[in-house]
Amino acid sequence: MKVPFEKLDKAFENRLRLQIMSVLMVNDRYDFNSLKELLDTTDGNLASHLKGLEKEEYIMVHKTFLGRKPNTTYEATDKGKTAFKQHLDALEKLIKQQKSG
Repeated sequence: MKVPFEKLDKAFENRLRLQIMSVLMVNDRYDFNSLKELLDTTDGNLASHLKGLEKEEYIMVHKTFLGRKPNTTYEATDKGKTAFKQHLDALEKLIKQQKSG
């Protein structure tokens, strides 16, 4: 059986990006501060990884105001959900192959 390395998406090689997409796969939207707290990371680190996922069009950014405070939320796009599922499927096949080999 061929190892499915070509199905692994470079956008998800980083642990934080995997975590972000995992959160967005099970929540319609998630705000920046809640993500930062949940993932225990810094503003800059989170922002750079969110920008990377946005660049790939895997997430969509929504900016609104709650009263006078800005509120930024994120959601996974259909393209992002598909790419993430394909990435997880490839990882699963790779693991199963390693166990049987």
